[in-house]
Amino acid sequence: MKLLGSFLIMSNKQNPRLNCFTTILKNQAFEQAKILDIRIAKGEDTGVLTGVPFAVKNLFDIEGIITLAGSKINKENSPATEDATAIKKLKAAGAILVGALNMDEYAYGFVTENSHYGATPNPHDLSRISGGSSGGSAAAVAASLVPFSLGSDTNGSIRVPAALCGVFGLKPTYGRLSRAGTFLFSNSLDHIGGFTRSVRDMAAIFDVLQGEDQDDPVCTSLPPQLCFDKLNDGIDGLTIAVAGDYFQEGAETAALEAVETIAKLLNTKEIISIPEAHRARAAAYIITACEGSNFHLENLRSRPQDFDPATRDRFLAGAFIPNTWYIQAQRFRRWYRDQVKEIFQKVDVIIAPTTPCVATTLGQEKMMINGEEILIRPNLGRFTQPLSFIGLPVVSFPILRANNSLRCT
Repeated sequence: MKLLGSFLIMSNKQNPRLNCFTTILKNQAFEQAKILDIRIAKGEDTGVLTGVPFAVKNLFDIEGIITLAGSKINKENSPATEDATAIKKLKAAGAILVGALNMDEYAYGFVTENSHYGATPNPHDLSRISGGSSGGSAAAVAASLVPFSLGSDTNGSIRVPAALCGVFGLKPTYGRLSRAGTFLFSNSLDHIGGFTRSVRDMAAIFDVLQGEDQDDPVCTSLPPQLCFDKLNDGIDGLTIAVAGDYFQEGAETAALEAVETIAKLLNTKEIISIPEAHRARAAAYIITACEGSNFHLENLRSRPQDFDPATRDRFLAGAFIPNTWYIQAQRFRRWYRDQVKEIFQKVDVIIAPTTPCVATTLGQEKMMINGEEILIRPNLGRFTQPLSFIGLPVVSFPILRANNSLRCT
């Protein structure tokens, strides 16, 4: 109870400046803590996460709360009648839900500068972005408002904010974790995952979240692959390589130095090439825009003014993409998956930068990389999209820069 109280005090104190939470569930959290205390007094096993506070991106269903998904439109919906599967699993393991977190509208963005609920700045420098679309989830963990949080990832929405905020972010294999009870963006690309400040914490929550779920048709029926007890196994026998070519281009020196640091720590000098990564990124854009716009088409027609302007423009662009483009993108996806599968016959782990830069400033639209001026929003995911495009498991690993407090991965 004391642990929960200290986190809630911190959250209430810091949230006005960080804008991580859109809802703080103080009463519900204390009620859950009381129930846990009673069960502990009875000698019951309350789970491996007993008493640990957590929060979720506000596209996860929370019983009795409206699932905003970062939007104004969803405020008119009825409250959720039950928790999302992931929340149920964490509560069953003893974790205590303390709130819902800010995000880009409908998860379509990389900056968490939400026109309805405000921007979530980077806790390390309030003049900079936290990344997105799960910016509130990353910032809350980075600021120690919660020990861990949940987010979602379509094209990089866990990995990008994790990198910019300097925390661990896991996008598991597509279908490994249940998405039931989440507000989907792009069905064939959406994943859920977590943010933590340590690998051990990530392994613990990942183990809890695994398991078959009939309520999510893409959730795997394979048995859980538990990893917490394997953390001390080491890396002997693993073949580790650095992604070259596309993944070495269009990045700031800081991002490339972060990759070099990891490569040295893991004692690897091997470089591999992932063919057609740039086309994979383009195809991911097409699939995302088509699937997302199709889901929101009715509201785009009847109430376009109620969308965040940036989100609306992307959805409208997606609505005009020919069906043949979508079909071709999916065909390319199968070919690309086969090519990458061949690479993993030779290597076990691939190291690549998460983002091309450190966190940019709030409101900044363009940045300079290698002497070229490029748009920030579409390019923050240039290295994440070719990997999530085929559902690969990826962890964003934070590296602290020696010359300042900004992180990069």
